[in-house]
Amino acid sequence: KSATSADQFVSPGPGEIEVHIEELVLHGFDPRSRWSVADAVQSELRGLLSAKGLPAGWQMSAEKISAGRVNLTNLPNAGREIAAAIYEGGQS
Repeated sequence: KSATSADQFVSPGPGEIEVHIEELVLHGFDPRSRWSVADAVQSELRGLLSAKGLPAGWQMSAEKISAGRVNLTNLPNAGREIAAAIYEGGQS
């Protein structure tokens, strides 16, 4: 559910989901890069969900999905690699 005010919640429309990432810890990256990495993760995850649909694990238990530990190769690919780990975490 998405919050529209402190007291009111609305459900996403048909065919829509909302993903909330509680914590994303990035070691070894410049803190100023955090928003660009977050934007890239959002974009890549949106693309995966649009192309492949909702992972089975998300449908069974969407309360907590662990992406595990991801060893990133470089900043330009960070969003793609993190999104893939989140998506694959929902496949179990």
